[in-house]
Amino acid sequence: MAKIKIDKKITKYRVLKPEIKDAAAAAPKEALKTQDNVIWMHEKLERPEVLIGSTYKIKTPVSDHAMYVTINDIVLNEGTPHEQRRPFEVFINSKNLDHFQWIVALTRVISAVFRKGGDTTFLVDELKAVFDPKGGYWQPGGKFMPSTIAELGYVIERHLQSIGLLKKPELDVHQLKMVQEKRAEFEARAKQTDAFSKSHFPEGAQLCAKCSTAAVVMMDGCHTCLNCGDSKCG
Repeated sequence: MAKIKIDKKITKYRVLKPEIKDAAAAAPKEALKTQDNVIWMHEKLERPEVLIGSTYKIKTPVSDHAMYVTINDIVLNEGTPHEQRRPFEVFINSKNLDHFQWIVALTRVISAVFRKGGDTTFLVDELKAVFDPKGGYWQPGGKFMPSTIAELGYVIERHLQSIGLLKKPELDVHQLKMVQEKRAEFEARAKQTDAFSKSHFPEGAQLCAKCSTAAVVMMDGCHTCLNCGDSKCG
């Protein structure tokens, strides 16, 4: 057996499994030369001292305390044409201790999936599909959220879109034109009712033929205008 002299100090090592050794031996040498400088995301990749992170705030009407979700990314092949950001770990912080156990478990599982490498975007659909048996809630702006876990899935989706791992869905030209036309049509209809929506008179009051104000109500069996006092009963 030939001896191999090691000139550098050994700082770390890894036992090469037989199947990995056979696969490396079977791979073409030219392919290895083109890929030997590229760092891929995998579970044995060590955590650097500094990671790039983003923190997102989740405030739900079902809890008095907000949750702060921090997702840290690792930069692979920095300064090369193969540079890319990949999620490495996630932390969730909240003052609400009622859900402490599942929060810790969820952060560990998601972080383990991130460190595993490969396509981790499936987490988004899995989390968004979780429904609360007590019912969901409405976000400001009119979007329904089936559960707090589902909102966490939307947060991760937004983060993956920001780093380029997921593509943000966009409407095509025809869909965008149709949406703009429908929005303009709806706003035109809303403008016709603005004069009545800001009325100081009771809701459902009819238009007065004398003063042209939506202030006619039924009083004592007679239509009476609360603005000018006009009444069918004299």
